[in-house]
Amino acid sequence: MTLTRRTLLLGLGAVTLSACADAVPTGSSAPAGLPPDLRPAPNAAYDAWVASFRSRAASQGISQSTLNAAFRDAGYLPGVVRRDRNQTEFTRTLEDYLSIAASDERISKGRAAFDRHRSTLNAVEARYGVPANIVTAIWGLESFYGERRGDVPVISATSTLAFDGRRGAFFEKQLIEALRILQSGDVTPANMTGSWAGAMGHTQFIPTSYQAFAVDFTGDGRRDIWSEDPSDSLASTAAYLSRNGWQSGQSWGREVTDGSASGNIIQPQPGGPRFAVTRNFRVIKTYNNSDSYAIGVGHLADRIAGGGPLRGSFPPDRFGLTKDDRIDLQRRLTARGFDTEGADGVIGNNTRAAITAYQTSEGLAATGDPSPELLRRLGG
Repeated sequence: MTLTRRTLLLGLGAVTLSACADAVPTGSSAPAGLPPDLRPAPNAAYDAWVASFRSRAASQGISQSTLNAAFRDAGYLPGVVRRDRNQTEFTRTLEDYLSIAASDERISKGRAAFDRHRSTLNAVEARYGVPANIVTAIWGLESFYGERRGDVPVISATSTLAFDGRRGAFFEKQLIEALRILQSGDVTPANMTGSWAGAMGHTQFIPTSYQAFAVDFTGDGRRDIWSEDPSDSLASTAAYLSRNGWQSGQSWGREVTDGSASGNIIQPQPGGPRFAVTRNFRVIKTYNNSDSYAIGVGHLADRIAGGGPLRGSFPPDRFGLTKDDRIDLQRRLTARGFDTEGADGVIGNNTRAAITAYQTSEGLAATGDPSPELLRRLGG
């Protein structure tokens, strides 16, 4: 039976390409800095829901002392509901996805993280049969090697979403399991933080996934995926992949650079590189059911291990621009004073805002769209 991890965030922001790095409510002992809409707000209906939920939780074995401790500083977070309702379905090209997932910074940080935790990663690989560079790559995509684990209190987030009701049954189950985690003593309420949707730790486990797969690799009696020490998180990820059928000694796949390849060949972006993938590719997809995610993990893992960039090229985008053109456009805009906040070749909100500002300053139609004509104009 294949076990799957429920992903809660859409698009690259949840590559997942990083967790939500929001802070925690006032009144808790965790770091301050929470945006106003992620601080507890008065809500009588939420309070009534929590009161009724307490009896349901108690009937499932959650003690009153656990409930009291968990909800002491918890509250309704309006920003969580806003983020849940405003998720935008969008599809990035594989080229754009890999530009972020396997950026120079993510590769260099991944190699440094691999070296820093080499002994732990090797021990994890020896126990679970999952390559250390694959585990490191998932760590990099899920939380940027622990830098973006998220600081939103999980009890507040999951109870808010359970109360809101859009996915009420799912989030009430997550809330119950989060309370079980607290009751077991693995973490305190103040330290149980994560993304706005309740994904926790270095590799972003939701509470049900934690209960099914998390392991105490350090042997300290707690499955601590929240610690600065990533050991339990890394081992838990390897345990997850192993339980889902990872075949030791087999790669995730490879880029196909000639026409003679056979087997399971995929080409996620028309006109772009092709890949021969294995069963382990499908195992990675149980973590996030996306071809781009699984290729991102595999390619980043290869780069962390010293491999080179993809050899195949991608076609021009729908605006007629190649990646090099888009990078050139971003650099030229920034040089003119319209900062795109980086030049990675991905046309996102920052680049569109810069294009719009430039077009407005020149008396042009403010479309925010890149084009070869715009690139030529900026080169003048």
